[in-house]
Amino acid sequence: MLTLDKMEFSQTDISLGALLTALDERPEMPLVFHYAGRPIRAGYHITEVKAGQFSALDCGANPEAWSEIFVQLWDIDEDQRTHMRASKFTAIIRKVSEHVGLDSSAKLTFEVSDGVQPMQLFSADFPYVEGQAIRVDLGPRPASCKPRDRWLAEQQAPVAACCGPSTKSSCCA
Repeated sequence: MLTLDKMEFSQTDISLGALLTALDERPEMPLVFHYAGRPIRAGYHITEVKAGQFSALDCGANPEAWSEIFVQLWDIDEDQRTHMRASKFTAIIRKVSEHVGLDSSAKLTFEVSDGVQPMQLFSADFPYVEGQAIRVDLGPRPASCKPRDRWLAEQQAPVAACCGPSTKSSCCA
C-alpha cells in the first residue's frame, strides 16, 4: 500500500496509474489541485480526458514516440459545490478508460483554465494528504531539449554506477 505522506514522495510527472492508485487509498477525501500558487476552486470540473499517441523528431533529428493522457480542468466556482472526492475523480477517469483505453503508464498532463485565461499545461506531483484533503501540486510543464536531457543523464550515469551502493570499486574515494 502506498502512503500519501508528503515527506515520503516528492515526484514530478506522475503516471496516470500511480495517481489513481494513490487516490484509491483515501477515496472519500476531497481532491484539491494547486497551481499558480493557489488551490483550484471548489466547483472545478473535469471537462475532457484525452489520450494521445505521439511520434516526432526531436531537435537532434532523433525519432521519439510516447503516450500521453491530458486531463482538462475547468477552474470555476459553481452552485456552492465542494471539491470533488478522490473517488469521483477516479470514477470519471476509469469511465473514460473503458471507452478510450487509457494507458496507465502514460505521461500525464493537466490542462487548466478558468474559461477566461488561456489554458496552461502542467505536470503533477505525487498526491499527499494536507489537512482534510488530498493535495496534488501542478507545476508548469516546461519545454525541453531531449538530446540535451539524454546527454545530461549520461553524464550523471557513470557517477551513479561508480558510487552506487552495490559497487565494490573504490572509484569514489
